[in-house]
Amino acid sequence: MATGLTERTARWRDRGEPFDFRGHAIHVVEQRGSGVPLLLLHGFPSSSYDWRPLLEELPTTSAIAFDFLGFGLSDKPRDHDYTLVWQADLTEAVATRFAGEGARVAILAHDIGTSVATELMARDLRGDGKIEIAAIAMLNGSIVQHLAHPTRAQRLLLSPAGAVAAKSTTERTFRRGFGSIFSKSHPLSDEEAADQWSLVSYRDGHRIAHRLIQYMHERERLAERWHGAFADWPGDLSLVWGLADPVAHPGMLEALLELRSTAAVTRLDNVGHYPQIEVPRRVAALVP
Repeated sequence: MATGLTERTARWRDRGEPFDFRGHAIHVVEQRGSGVPLLLLHGFPSSSYDWRPLLEELPTTSAIAFDFLGFGLSDKPRDHDYTLVWQADLTEAVATRFAGEGARVAILAHDIGTSVATELMARDLRGDGKIEIAAIAMLNGSIVQHLAHPTRAQRLLLSPAGAVAAKSTTERTFRRGFGSIFSKSHPLSDEEAADQWSLVSYRDGHRIAHRLIQYMHERERLAERWHGAFADWPGDLSLVWGLADPVAHPGMLEALLELRSTAAVTRLDNVGHYPQIEVPRRVAALVP
């Protein structure tokens, strides 16, 4: 049985508004402020709630945070084909709705959000994108999928036993797996763990995790397109990397720099897979 929202995640729900995209309700939090809107793309298995600490550090910055379909407070259809290309369509629609037609946005992306960003870069390169990208910053994403070190839970979800593994997920097993990708210097707190589980399990979302994680195959299938866009996109691209990440490990960062040696890089020692939660102030100082 799914848990209810915590008091903190309920406040996050109330802060946002629903946006309809192709018949699905998408949860969007808009922060009004100055500057080019910062479009925030979250990772797996979490949600836009990851960006809450960052927004607290940037209270006067215009920003748009939303939950991809299947995540957080957005709809979680059981029969949907959860591709990152579809999520890129959603991203363009959200940006257009909240930043305006032909929107110019800066993108901050994490984890699967980095692959959504590379799809947007590919579209921009080919002249068929629907938004204008001012700059992109990426946090710890396994863009070169074959080099990634998925957690045990992720490997199970991707296996033929994935549906069973998803159904068997409990708060205890979630906390153990999720906590393993935080650094020892900034461990997952009990409060954050409770919040994250309440959003993952909202409307039994943990039961479709085996469908959500199919993006790993998509990353391999579209590697030529996405790696090419990462290398060739002419805009301002920077990388901010927690070096204590066991999944998108330092070797992943070096592989990305082989694709694009001119990318600006900030290496964060003693920081794990979620820099925006572990050290939000440091990340806030580096946003595009």
